Amino acid sequence: MAQSEYRARVGDKLTVEVLEDGTLNRTVEILPDGRISFPFIGGLRASGRTVGQIEASIANGISPNFATKPNVFVTLQPKERVIIPSAPKEPDTINIYFMGEVAAPGIKKMEPGTTLLQALSQSGGLSKFAATKRIQLRRTDKAGRQTITSINYKALSEGAAMRSDPQLRDGDVILVPERRLFE
Repeated sequence: MAQSEYRARVGDKLTVEVLEDGTLNRTVEILPDGRISFPFIGGLRASGRTVGQIEASIANGISPNFATKPNVFVTLQPKERVIIPSAPKEPDTINIYFMGEVAAPGIKKMEPGTTLLQALSQSGGLSKFAATKRIQLRRTDKAGRQTITSINYKALSEGAAMRSDPQLRDGDVILVPERRLFE
């Protein structure tokens, strides 16, 4: 934004130069009440005003002390504003890893909030050698500890109720082991 349009705010610094009297040159800060202090004037409202308006007010305020209206130049240095970062944005996709007896093993990108059963349906299905009673969700926390949740997919497909269908997190591994001989 150009300085001519910028409106001064509390905390901004103003460098004031008076060509006719260098002893008046100084840098002042806009105080919490929105004012600056300047010789021959005292307090002068600066907050909410443009550089041009501040220059004119200073020139008018000190002009009784000069034979002709003084030339006043103001340069504004905005206070550095602290930018508070917004909350971290949820990723557009999470990476889920499929291993073992699935039609398409490997990494799959899924939407956040996808559940284990939804992910299994997106994996291309289970192979004919899948141990459907021992499907595992392996999750590693930030401390490196691994938790394993076992799912009996066969029972679910036969109408059993699932206590909870866990939502997947980035980096989760779904392991479908190979069926044993008499399983």
